[in-house]
Amino acid sequence: MSIGEMLAATVPMARTLNLEFQETSPEKAVVGLPDQGEFHNHVGGPHAGAMFTLGESASGAIVLAAFGDQLSRAVPLAVSAEIAYKKLAMGAVTATATLGRPAADVVAELDAGKRPEFPVSIEIRRGDGAVTGEMTVLWTLRPNS
Repeated sequence: MSIGEMLAATVPMARTLNLEFQETSPEKAVVGLPDQGEFHNHVGGPHAGAMFTLGESASGAIVLAAFGDQLSRAVPLAVSAEIAYKKLAMGAVTATATLGRPAADVVAELDAGKRPEFPVSIEIRRGDGAVTGEMTVLWTLRPNS
């Protein structure tokens, strides 16, 4: 099962928005939100809530790609999130997520018995490449014990 399929199966909101998991690796996750009228706002573009969910889903995809091998001992949880809407988004939009800390450093903290936190940065772009939103989600790996 791919990371996109896993997220769609376990996170109903990602399924609801018909998110397209285009690339998922420990270095980068790219997730698309198709242009769908039922998720438009009052000006005909994607609703802010849909774009937030897109960005958070991209961050979740990179977290699973980078730390999927840790799931037997820790649960990834979003701690906080911040989003800035920069330009009007119209049509399909794409979110690209990158880790803000080396994965090895996060795992080393987990190995040391700590509950590591790490940021994921996300850029949301419309079809012409313009950045319409910037987002940061702070994640943690909560040890199971």
